[in-house]
Amino acid sequence: MALVGKKFPNITVDAISSMGDNLRINVLEEAVNNKKKVVLFWYPKDFTFVCPTELHAFQAALGEFEKRNTMVIGASCDTNEVHFAWLNTAKDNGGIEGVTYPLIADTTRNLAANLDILEAEWVFDEELNDEILEGSNVTFRATYLIDEEGKIFHESVNDMPLGRNVNEYLRLIDAYTHVQTKGEVCPANWEEGKDAMSADRNSTAAYLASH
Repeated sequence: MALVGKKFPNITVDAISSMGDNLRINVLEEAVNNKKKVVLFWYPKDFTFVCPTELHAFQAALGEFEKRNTMVIGASCDTNEVHFAWLNTAKDNGGIEGVTYPLIADTTRNLAANLDILEAEWVFDEELNDEILEGSNVTFRATYLIDEEGKIFHESVNDMPLGRNVNEYLRLIDAYTHVQTKGEVCPANWEEGKDAMSADRNSTAAYLASH
């Protein structure tokens, strides 16, 4: 079920800072209380393969997100202890040393289950006469963009092998901010500085005629 246009779930979860401090984070409250946008990205597991490339890519773009009044939060179902070990592993050894944004440790899977992003399914086992969980029970590469009022304005989910394009989230934040501040809508492939449109037929016709 799509969550776009709805409030982010009001659920508080464990997390860790880059310095190793144990935190409790409520993503909805982070957005609303700080009057900031939030990009929350989920990845399957610490100490894996595509995942560190994504965490470093978000770190490299952190300044661009901050310019846009946007917080970055990473998330997986690993424990804080495993997060901290990975944070203390060098980049050239597959680690995420140098990452400075917080990492959620959703070990209960309460938030991931609420978002319905776990690679898991309950199936009935006739031999046991009970349901068993099949699948990895870790998250897909889900991404949520949340506005200053806690509303989700973008969600996307990649399968495990597919790394994300961080620049696309910057573009989407730019587009949403343009809508917020200018009251215009953003056409296909819109980027900051390009023409936008009024939300009416004449404006669309004029835009299509000139592009």
